[in-house]
Parts: sequence; C-alpha cells; structure tokens
Amino acid sequence: MDKEERKIINQGQEDEMEIYGYNLSRWKLAIVSLGVICSGGFLLLLLYWMPEWRVKATCVRAAIKDCEVVLLRTTDEFKMWFCAKIRVLSLETYPVSSPKSMSNKLSNGHAVCLIENPTEENRHRISKYSQTESQQIRYFTHHSVKYFWNDTIHNFDFLKGLDEGVSCTSIYEKHSAGLTKGMHAYRKLLYGVNEIAVKVPSVFKLLIKEVLNPFYIFQLFSVILWSTDEYYYYALAIVVMSIVSIVSSLYSIRKQYVMLHDMVATHSTVRVSVCRVNEEIEEIFSTDLVPGDVMVIPLNGTIMPCDAVLINGTCIVNESMLTGESVPVTKTNLPNPSVDVKGIGDELYNPETHKRHTLFCGTTVIQTRFYTGELVKAIVVRTGFSTSKGQLVRSILYPKPTDFKLYRDAYLFLLCLVAVAGIGFIYTIINSILNEVQVGVIIIESLDIITITVPPALPAAMTAGIVYAQRRLKKIGIFCISPQRINICGQLNLVCFDKTGTLTEDGLDLWGIQRVENARFLSPEENVCNEMLVKSQFVACMATCHSLTKIEGVLSGDPLDLKMFEAIGWILEEATEEETALHNRIMPTVVRPPKQLLPESTPAGNQEMELFELPAIYEIGIVRQFPFSSALQRMSVVARVLGDRKMDAYMKGAPEAIAGLCKPETVPVDFQNVLEDFTKQGFRVIALAHRKLESKLTWHKVQNISRDAIENNMDFMGLIIMQNKLKQETPAVLEDLHKANIRTVMVTGDSMLTAVSVARDCGMILPQDKVIIAEALPPKDGKVAKINWHYADSLTQCSHPSAIDPEAIPVKLVHDSLEDLQMTRYHFAMNGKSFSVILEHFQDLVPKLMLHGTVFARMAPDQKTQLIEALQNVDYFVGMCGDGANDCGALKRAHGGISLSELEASVASPFTSKTPSISCVPNLIREGRAALITSFCVFKFMALYSIIQYFSVTLLYSILSNLGDFQFLFIDLAIILVVVFTMSLNPAWKELVAQRPPSGLISGALLFSVLSQIIICIGFQSLGFFWVKQQPWYEVWHPKSDACNTTGGGFWNSSHVDNETELDEHNIQNYENTTVFFISSFQYLIVAIAFSKGKPFRQPCYKNYFFVFSVIFLYIFILFIMLYPVASVDQVLQIVCVPYQWRVTMLIIVLVNAFVSITVEESVDRWGKCCLPWALGCRKKTPKAKYMYLAQELLVDPEWPPKPQTTTEAKALVKENGSCQIITIT
Repeated sequence: MDKEERKIINQGQEDEMEIYGYNLSRWKLAIVSLGVICSGGFLLLLLYWMPEWRVKATCVRAAIKDCEVVLLRTTDEFKMWFCAKIRVLSLETYPVSSPKSMSNKLSNGHAVCLIENPTEENRHRISKYSQTESQQIRYFTHHSVKYFWNDTIHNFDFLKGLDEGVSCTSIYEKHSAGLTKGMHAYRKLLYGVNEIAVKVPSVFKLLIKEVLNPFYIFQLFSVILWSTDEYYYYALAIVVMSIVSIVSSLYSIRKQYVMLHDMVATHSTVRVSVCRVNEEIEEIFSTDLVPGDVMVIPLNGTIMPCDAVLINGTCIVNESMLTGESVPVTKTNLPNPSVDVKGIGDELYNPETHKRHTLFCGTTVIQTRFYTGELVKAIVVRTGFSTSKGQLVRSILYPKPTDFKLYRDAYLFLLCLVAVAGIGFIYTIINSILNEVQVGVIIIESLDIITITVPPALPAAMTAGIVYAQRRLKKIGIFCISPQRINICGQLNLVCFDKTGTLTEDGLDLWGIQRVENARFLSPEENVCNEMLVKSQFVACMATCHSLTKIEGVLSGDPLDLKMFEAIGWILEEATEEETALHNRIMPTVVRPPKQLLPESTPAGNQEMELFELPAIYEIGIVRQFPFSSALQRMSVVARVLGDRKMDAYMKGAPEAIAGLCKPETVPVDFQNVLEDFTKQGFRVIALAHRKLESKLTWHKVQNISRDAIENNMDFMGLIIMQNKLKQETPAVLEDLHKANIRTVMVTGDSMLTAVSVARDCGMILPQDKVIIAEALPPKDGKVAKINWHYADSLTQCSHPSAIDPEAIPVKLVHDSLEDLQMTRYHFAMNGKSFSVILEHFQDLVPKLMLHGTVFARMAPDQKTQLIEALQNVDYFVGMCGDGANDCGALKRAHGGISLSELEASVASPFTSKTPSISCVPNLIREGRAALITSFCVFKFMALYSIIQYFSVTLLYSILSNLGDFQFLFIDLAIILVVVFTMSLNPAWKELVAQRPPSGLISGALLFSVLSQIIICIGFQSLGFFWVKQQPWYEVWHPKSDACNTTGGGFWNSSHVDNETELDEHNIQNYENTTVFFISSFQYLIVAIAFSKGKPFRQPCYKNYFFVFSVIFLYIFILFIMLYPVASVDQVLQIVCVPYQWRVTMLIIVLVNAFVSITVEESVDRWGKCCLPWALGCRKKTPKAKYMYLAQELLVDPEWPPKPQTTTEAKALVKENGSCQIITIT
C-alpha cells in the first residue's frame, strides 16, 4: 500500500513534489480539539504553522485515488510541506456526445489532440479517469494550478493545453476550424476562467496572517506576562513597536500585491472575436477563451489575453513585458507542413521553438497584416496561469525561499538562548520553592526569565539594518522588492554579466563592410551610402533583408537592422490597409534609394513630372520574409526589383551559418582568417548571401515555399562589420570587483570570439591570461560525446604544448587567497551547445569548469539559469546583472539579481537599477556587506543584552530580589532600543575590499567574541554583587537603613516609608540591586561600542552621529545619577543610597570592564582568524566551500588544465545517460 500512497507529481520539473493521500479521521479530530482547549489554543497555532503535523494529527493515510486531502512535499533542498483539499468536478450537465470524447484527453493531462468527433474508442477511454457513471473528476488546486486525477497513470496531473504533444499538421487540420459551442462550454468547465487572478488579500486577512507569525505570538505572550506583573510601560512600548512593524509590513506586502494585480489586470477582460465551426464569428469576453478557440486578431491590435499560435497573416508585437526588449517583433503564421514540404509533418508544436509564430499573453499586438477577405487568426494554446505571463506571475506569487546561512544560524542561536532560558527557568522554580515563595510569584518570575533571555524586540532590531540599507539603496537608484536578499548580496563572490546592453552599449554602430568579388575579399569600405554601390546586390540585401516596419510613420525593429538600413539611407514604404484590401494579395513592402543617389535621376521640374517618372525609379518589393531564427542563426527574404522577371533571394546571419549554405567556390579561401581577425577585435560580424530564383517561381508559389528550398546554393557576398562599444564605466567597475576578489563571468547570446574579445577589452580576462575554448560534441553515430580543447590566440601555434602548462597552471593558490582570480592565469570559454553537452555527458567536469569558466557565449535563456545553478552547486554566492532581456530566469535564480531594465520584466528581479549601468553592482555589494555586518552586530548585541539581563535577574533572584519596573524600562527602552536603532545607521564603507564578511553566526571568531564578552560581563557583575556584601557598612537593606550617613531629616528613609508593604513584597530596593543595576547599565553601552564595527565594511562608528550622541548622552546620564544621586530619579528607579567610596569603586569596576571588553574584542578582530585555530590546536581544515576545496585539488592535478589540441571523451554511455537527465532538468 505504501507505494500507492506516495507518488511524485511534476516529475523532473522545477516544482517536483511528493504526494501523499489522507482521509479525515473523526476520533483524531476529537482528540486534537480536546488538546486545543487544554492548551488554550496553542496547539491550534502549532498545527497552523506546520501543515504536515496538521494533516497527520487529524487524518489517516489513504490511497491517493480515494483520498480527501493530499499532503505535498517539495523534493528540493527546502523540503517544504503543503496540504490541499480534494474537490470534485461534476460533468453530469453535459451530453455524452461530443464533449465526452474530450474528457480523457484533457483530464488525464495528455491533450495530444483535442478530438471533436466522438468515437466508440473515446467513449470507452473516458472510464479510465472518471470514477463514477455520473462522470465526476477529482482534482485539487496548488499554487494556482489545477491537478486532475488521471486513471491512466494512476496519479494527479495538471491540465495541458495545445502546447504539448500537438503536431503542427494537426493544428491546421484539426484545430483551425474552431470549436462548437458545446465543446467550448465543456472545455471551459475543465480549464476554468481564462484569467491570471492575483487577488489582493483584504487587510484583515493579511493582518491575521502576519499576526500569527511565531515571533508576534511570542511577543503577545510576553506582553500578557508583563501586564500580569504590572510591567505596563515596556509592554506598551513592545505593543507600539509591533504595531508599527506589522503596519509597515502589511503596507509593503499589500503594495506588492496591488502592483502585481495592476500588471496583470491590463488584459484581464477584453472583448474578443472567435471563429466557430460553421465559420460564424462570435464576440465573447477574453475570460471565456479556452485552448482550441480560434481568435481573430483585430486590425488595430490588442493586448493578448492568452498564448496563441498564429495561423493566418502576420503581426507586429511589442514583447517588452516578457523579454525586456522594447523592439517590436514580427510574428508570422506557423508553417503548414502539409503545404510547405512533405516529410516534416510530424514536427510537434512548441511555444518556445516556434516563438516566432506564437503570440504570448500580456504582449501588445501593434499592427496586423492580412490576406484580402481573410482575417488574421490565432489558435489559443494556453490560458490563465499556464501562459508564459501566468508562469512569470506564479513565480513572483510563490517564490522559492531564500536559503541563507545567517538566518539558519539565527534560529540555532535562538535555540541556544531558549536552552539557557530553560536552565534559568528551572533554577528560579527550585530557588523559589526552597525559599517558600508563593505559587503565583513563582510562575510569573520563572516565565519572566524566558522573556528576558529571548528578547521580543529581536525581530524589529534585526529588520532595522535591512530597512536602513534599503533606504540607502533607494537614494542611489536601486529599488528592492525582496529586502531579505540585501544581506545575501553582502556574500556575493561571483557576478555574471549579460554582455549587450549591460557591459556594452545597447546599440551597434556600422563600422564598415567588406565585399567579396570573384571569391576574394575587397578592402573594407566605410561609406555604404554612395552612387557606386546603390544598385549592387550587396546594398539590395542590406535594404531588404530585415524585419523593419513602420509604426505610426516611424521605422522600428531590431536595432541591428535599423543601423544597417540607416547606413544605406534608403526609404521604406508599406502598403496601407486600403491598398491591401483592393488587391487580391498582400501588397509588398517596398524599399527604394533616395533620388540623389541614383546616377541617372534628374531633379523633377514639377510635381506632375515627378509622378510621370515614378515607374522608371529603381525600387525593390519584399515579397516573402523568413524571420530571424536564433536556432538557424539567419533570416532571409524573397524580393523583386521593379520590372525584373526573376525574383531574388537574400540572406543574412551568422557568418559560419551563411558560408555553409553558399556555393563553396564563392566563399573566399581566407574567410576563416578574416572573420577571426574581426571577431578578435570585438566586432559583430554578419554575412550576406544572394541568389537569383528561377523564373517559374510565381508570387503564389513563393508564398507557400519552405525556407529550406530558398536558403541553399547561395552566392557569398561579403561581410557587414558592426561595432559594439563598451560602456564607459565597465572596465573600472570590473577592476573594482577583481580587487575585491569577486569573480566576474560573461553570459551572452553573442558569438564566442566577440565575447572573448569584449572580455579582454573590459579587463575580465587580463592580457597575460590564457583562454581555453571547450568545444563539446554530442554523441553521434555510436561514438561517445567528446570535448576538444583549443587554446585561443597565439597558443594554437605553439609547437610544444607542454611548454604552456607551467604558465597556464595557477602560480599561487594558498588557503586565504583561493579566490584570487588574478593568480589563476587561465579561463575557460564555451558556447551554449557545448555547455549543454557538458552538463549532460561530463558531469564530473562541470565543477572544474565552473571554477575557471569566464565566457559563456550563445547561451539560451534556460541555459543562463542552468549556469547560475551550476555555479551555486559549487557553493558560489552568485549575482546576476542583466538588462532584463532573456535574463528573467537567471535574475530570479541568482542570490542577487539586478535588472538594468525598468520594464515589467524587472518584477522578476529582486533588484532593479534606475541607471542602466553596472556601477550598481559594487554599490549593491557594499550595501549588502554593511547590512550583513550590521545584522551580526545587532545579533551579538541583543544576545549580550539577553545574557547580561538574565544574569542580573538570576543573581537578584538568589536573594529573592529583582530589578524594578522602571529599572527594566530604563534598560529596555532608554538603553537597548535607542542603541539598537542607532547602531544600525552606519553607512557602507566607500570601497569594496578583498576581505569578505563571515556568512554565518556560528564561526570560531564570532562565537569566541560573544562568549568572551559574556564571561567578562558575568565576571564583573558577580564581582560587584559579592563585593558589596563584603563592605563594612553592608547590612540587609530595610527602609531605615542609612549607609550614606544622611543624618538630619533622613530623606532617604522618609521617601520610601509609605511603600514599606510593597517593598517587603517585591524586595526591589537593596544594595545588591543598586550595584547590579549600575554595573549592568554600563555593560550594555560597553558591548554596544565593542560590537559596533566600522571598517572595512561600514563607515567608522564616529561617523554615525546619532549613535555617538546617544551613547555619550546615556553615559553622562548614568554616570551623573551614579556619582551625584538625584532623589526624584532614585525614587523612580528604586535605587538606594550607597556610600560615595562605593560609587567610585563601581566606576573603577566599570572602567576596568570597559578596558578588558574592548581590548578582547579588538584582539579577536585582529588575531582571531589566525590565532584561534592555533590556540585550539586545530590542524588546517579543508575549506568549507566546494569551489575552494576543488581549487586545492586542482593545484596538484598534473592533468589540469587540459593541454591544447587534446580531446576528452565521455565515459560509458549507459551510465552517463542514466545520470545526465537529472542535471539538465534541475
């Protein structure tokens, strides 16, 4: 049965989960109810916090097929638990006929083809998932996704649309006609409403959720306890502080919900036209759309309410919401395999591979182009949260928890404090019983010791530093939507940068062209806009081979295409809607040179003359366009010069791809060398090709021809050389990061050599460093996968490969400077294809390559995310800086993602920089480090505050005394809160240093620092407590005691006579209490100064004026009331009069305490790292971080780095394939 009870859903995906079935148990529920009543509701809270306990306490295990409740657990490192209730969807209201055929296909999660004609086979198959004759489907909802029970796989599975398992042929043959109304209603029942519903929770709901946080519950417990002990003032202060904290938290959470709601609300409900089976057009709300609906895209454009695949016409779409790129994209209809070319009809439709034909939800359709009499149509493939935008919103609504050592250690530290509190709790009870104290007093005092040890103000104190850092970041133009990540940014030791728009300027400038004639390169030419070239095929290709379009009279499109078109100075004219409607075909887009460039053109005398001459003007019509495909690395067009009988095919793209499709005799012999020269200099090179098409190819034939038939046997025409300039601040920022021992990595979609060249130009790779290119080839023809190692630059010409090794191997890598990249002397570079092959077949090499991989070129968006994960797997704290385009996944996955784009795509990134420059990276790391050190300081201070007060109270409990209410209030409010909120104000240090702050609280130096201060404080408190009893004037204090020899009116006596009964009850006023109060008050301030660290991560303490002023003021005040007692103050604080010489003695104790504390803390700071291991007799430890351990291993590995011109082969295929799939998916 156990096998049946535990299954996996979403297998192999990011949100993979284990699923367990449970049924409600009445007797368990009764026991839990009783427990809730007996525990005063505490058990209910515990079960609210722990879903796993809640289900196990109230339910019994059951088969998943018949269960009422499912318990889900993520399979990642966080192992988070969720529970969901099983619901039932009834299909009784729908006839068995047509919709029934659909049921199995949809509900079982395998919508291979949404068939409409019911058959006996389909009717039989419905029983596979439908348990009862009345057709009820069981499902549950988790994180906005519905999971339906699927009898075929005996598991729950989510409902897929037309985006999986549907071939391109079936999209045209089976889905292009539209749905019947019955079918539509049935699908709507299953798929639900098409909306990305981001419900903004009510303030009350958010409040309850926030208030039920364990910390606030503990604060509530503390407040109730203090109120019973008549300690109202501090209770009120904590209540006020908690209210402020809750209100600010509610405000920021609600603001994020509203922002997200507004972001998705723009397209939530619009009216759309859909085609039904009988070709009638029906107008419905977009919320009623279902997969399979054929949607009509209006002429004037719309915001897409779903993901849809284009089957008729073309659209110009602004996809900035998804990609961050503001450049409009041209979308063409999905190629129809049955018309185009036979043999590829079985190709499956996929929104990612066919994204040039897919309109994504939330993107804006600006314009449409269409056939006369035919509408621009698209088939809905995904709706609601299944759409690309829905998935983005889900990742924001349900983010992965940030796992950070500081927070884990903080909980451990709290547990230690709880253990200490437990000891105090037991001691108090035993001591009170032995001294025959009343039961009520014992309960309050023993519980009080817990609230003293675990300070309720801790969460507010810890948050203060982060809030201040967030405010400082805002001032320098960095906005943060995930404040907890600021601390994590203080740990970053590797930053990945996107290249275009991040390290380099956004646009490209045309540097020049290099034409080819008779298979030879001519010398480079700068000016393309001249009379000599105007009618050349080269310029014709530049004029036509692009995806530019006019939007409201302005040319727009890919920046590269724009620069290229602007360089030739031609004019682009598009057909108007009226013209298109008049003709029986699409009016071609026409390009022509300006008149002054045409040699034979003469200035026209008047307007009529000009019109008459028009036909003689040289112009080219673009007949068919094959848009740029990143997989093919090229685009092409079919064009016709006005008056010519034959059409021309023009192609442009990556030089290697273009040269491979040209006649070999037209490609110059030195093509590779010329190309390499340009790419090494950092130029972006594009190749052009052309061929005349046969005269039999008519306009109609061209409209249906496949691109493969056009893109072959071309004549190579030459190269366009574009320059991508580095941003001015790039080299300086990267140098700062290198100095701070922070590795920099380039992740780009650009070509390898260009990327390596830019990496050298910006200082990511130093001039003397070696670059090793890893070229990985997948298994082919029975051969295993292999990696060829090439050394870039001059290394390939070396006749003795062994001569390279001494230079290429790191010169020095000692324990402390393991991360010193400048000493490593070699870098790996690879492209996306190689990276994928290595991930799949060379898993043992991945960590080694991550250690020195610097350039990753031609990387797809998902590969960028995989790279971030691979770096995190070797324990790097990874930052990612991108301009939002294609970087969403990587920005989310990194420990600190910074988007340089202010578009909506930046919602996915924890940080967004207002200034589009990488100078925000060092600023963020500096602030992160300052916030991290602040957190450490505050935590250490709060821990010491707890222990000092705990020990003070424990000492006084031993004589059945305690601190007075106003003494507690003075310590807690005037000293602690003021110090905590001002010590967090230190700004970040002005430059990044090579040293990094510790990542966790549990480190040798940190623990030694805290423990040494605890021992010092306990020692000096005990000294004062026991020494006062040895004084000649000492006696057990009573209202008539007169240690000060105040003869004559006895002010001290008279002032407290009235409170005699009260004093007897609480025994606050005594010599021990006064001594302990003064010494401990100074101790709080001493440790505050000792722990308030400045350089190298924060500005020095004396620059924090609020802190300095607060501490000086408190010192003066306490010193004053100690040496020159003020009767009214003494009365309020319940301090008794002690002789002057004892006051001076206390001052000496305090001064010695201050000297010892600060000296020890400074010593720990200075010599802790090197002396502690030696003092504890430790041998040199293996470094904790995997990458550091690996670096030590590689130092003694003679086979690493690989020698040039060598090959590494994968191991046994079976074994590798068995394990590879895990890597690629994670």
